[in-house]
Amino acid sequence: MSTILLAGGAGYIGSHTAVELLQAGYDVIVADNFCNSSPQSIKRVEMISGKHVPLYEVDIKDKKALSNVFLKHNIESVIHFAGLKAVGESMEKPLLYYSNNIDTTISLLEVMAEFHVHNFIFSSSATVYGTENPIPYIETMPRGTCSNPYGWTKVMMEQILEDAAKADPALSVVLLRYFNPIGAHPSSMIGEDPTGIPNNLMPYITQVAVGRRDHLTIFGNDYPTKDGTCRRDYIHVVDLAIGHVKAVEYASHHTGTEIFNLGTGTPYSVNEIVEAFEQATGVKIKREYGARRPGDIPEFYANADKAKAILDWKAEMGLYEMCRDSWNWQRNNPNGYQI
Repeated sequence: MSTILLAGGAGYIGSHTAVELLQAGYDVIVADNFCNSSPQSIKRVEMISGKHVPLYEVDIKDKKALSNVFLKHNIESVIHFAGLKAVGESMEKPLLYYSNNIDTTISLLEVMAEFHVHNFIFSSSATVYGTENPIPYIETMPRGTCSNPYGWTKVMMEQILEDAAKADPALSVVLLRYFNPIGAHPSSMIGEDPTGIPNNLMPYITQVAVGRRDHLTIFGNDYPTKDGTCRRDYIHVVDLAIGHVKAVEYASHHTGTEIFNLGTGTPYSVNEIVEAFEQATGVKIKREYGARRPGDIPEFYANADKAKAILDWKAEMGLYEMCRDSWNWQRNNPNGYQI
């Protein structure tokens, strides 16, 4: 089987994808600068899979360091996870987001061209649909007007990748538009471990549940939804990781650019997620309401029919499993990867 480079592969989605790729028979290389991840996650991946994963501390923007990784391994495909991803932080630090996310993409493309590597799977986001498109989002919709710099970086990177594929007939680009990944590996050995205050809902809930935080602040309860809180399409991270395995298989016999939504097609509100977590775990979550967060939109969810038809992929796990596995990870690792 071929060798896959995971750029930013020590993070939440990257580590789960590493496990699924290894179990599918691929060799995996990880390059990460650990700005929002831990090398401990890859040690855990090795324990789960029973396989060695070469790990390089590399800033993906550093082309010389990246080239050294390509020199040491016969890499056939790249999955690009190496992006900053906090909506709120992107509003405060737009230049950081534009420079990091776009430069990593260009560096990868240039080094791949140098080493004649032609398969690129990109960690994109449903945010590229913007604020104008009706829901559910479907891949044929145009990219929209984003409400935050994080979203704009994904739009720009998709455009860069499409242009690169048009210019290079050998290049295969698969754009995976994620919805809202939650959950953790059923082993409880890897999961979401954000640096500092969590920006995403589920790790905040689990940190309240384990006693690391006093209460959950829900940003806005006056949205035009049935309970006033935002609704999102949540997907189990293992289902999402399996989608990457399918994308690698597809990219190996495809050229040009193809887009796939990876979601369940079923939205849940913030309050519904909290209640589902309480039911799945028996742990009550203290919650308070705060002001709306800049850049949030009321609701969105996927039409994932294309992934089913072409990749033979669909989400298998429901909200109960997402909540159960998130809690099992957190209670078994109350401080995340910190020993």
